[in-house]
Order: sequence, then C-alpha cells, then structure tokens
Amino acid sequence: MKKHLRLLSAQLLAGALVLTALSGPARAETSDSDPQLAAEWQTAWDTYKFYKDVPPAAGSGRSRAKDSISITIDAPLKTVFSAYSNVNNHLGMHSFLKRVVTHKTWTKYGKRNVNFTAVEEIPYEGSTVVSNTHAQQRIDLDGFYYETDTWSVPNVVTHQKIVFKKLTTGKTQVTEYLTFDADTALIDFVVAGGVSSHEATQAGLKKAIEDGDI
Repeated sequence: MKKHLRLLSAQLLAGALVLTALSGPARAETSDSDPQLAAEWQTAWDTYKFYKDVPPAAGSGRSRAKDSISITIDAPLKTVFSAYSNVNNHLGMHSFLKRVVTHKTWTKYGKRNVNFTAVEEIPYEGSTVVSNTHAQQRIDLDGFYYETDTWSVPNVVTHQKIVFKKLTTGKTQVTEYLTFDADTALIDFVVAGGVSSHEATQAGLKKAIEDGDI
C-alpha cells in the first residue's frame, strides 16, 4: 500500500509540475501571498467552473469516480458539526496541509459560504512542491451538513458532501460522500490519494474533538 501511495504521489506531482510550467497555480519551494492566492482562486473559479457538478463528457479524456468514508465521534452533534465544518480546524490533521487562506465569507438562505485556498507542502524527490487547492464550502447551518467543491493542479475537481447524524448513544456519525473528476489516466491515483487524505483528516479531527482540543 505504501509503495502504491508513493507511486501515486510521483504520478500526481509529476503531472502537477508539468502543468505548473504552463499555468502557474502550484510552485516548488515557495508560497504565494494571500492576494496572489485570491487571484488564482478567481481564475480557477472562472476558468474551470469547479462549482458545477457536471460529469465529464464521453470521449473528453476525463473520468469520474465516487467513494464514501464514515467515522463515529464520541461527542454531541452540534459540537462535532461546529468543529468539523470549520476548515481552519483541519490544519495539522494531515501532514501536508500547512495553511488555509479565506478569501470571502457570507451567509445567505441559512447557508454559510466560504471561499478559501488550502495550501499543501508536499515533499518530492528532495524538494517541496507547494500545491494550492481552491475551494468553496457551503455549510447548511440547520441541516447539519456541508458541501465543498475544489480544484487543484493537474485539473483535479472534487465534489464533497459531509453529513452529520446524531446517534442514540450520544455520539455523532460523520459520513463524507466524495466525487472525483480527473484525467482518465490519473483517476485511480486521484481517488486513492484523495480518500487516504480524507481518512487521515477524519482520524485527526475525531481525536481532537474527543480530546476537547477543538
């Protein structure tokens, strides 16, 4: 499994580095300023329209795959929902995630909307690749769920719905429904890496919430 994930990282990062030379959203051994990230976020939003949950067209060279993961957290629903849906609490839950830059927040029709960029620093062959994932999160404050759409090099789009359910034991079940769109040659690697990253973050959030750290 570890060998497979190393291969995954190499494949994805090689693709990211090639595309970086053309498009510039990710850079090695440097980090963009907040205004630069905001401009990159807007470009990704306008160009790739990653907020549109439309399956790749047949013959486009892109594919879609879905998965879901679930975890039970020993804490009340409202506590879990508040802590888990705050993307700033995800910092430190995965070794690659180093910074979250929020560009805009607003509440409308019972949903809190957050435009942000997650900055990851990924070790690769003796150097560090800085990968920027541009995202919009929509938190349903009464329905106890949130949705997040993201875009990152090399043109990887994810659609996520995270649902929180109160259990009779007083615990809370969190289920993440994940949809990945990527080039067909990369889709299996994208899914494996994406699911692994989300599982690591889930486990980190569970521990932090149960320990009362967030």
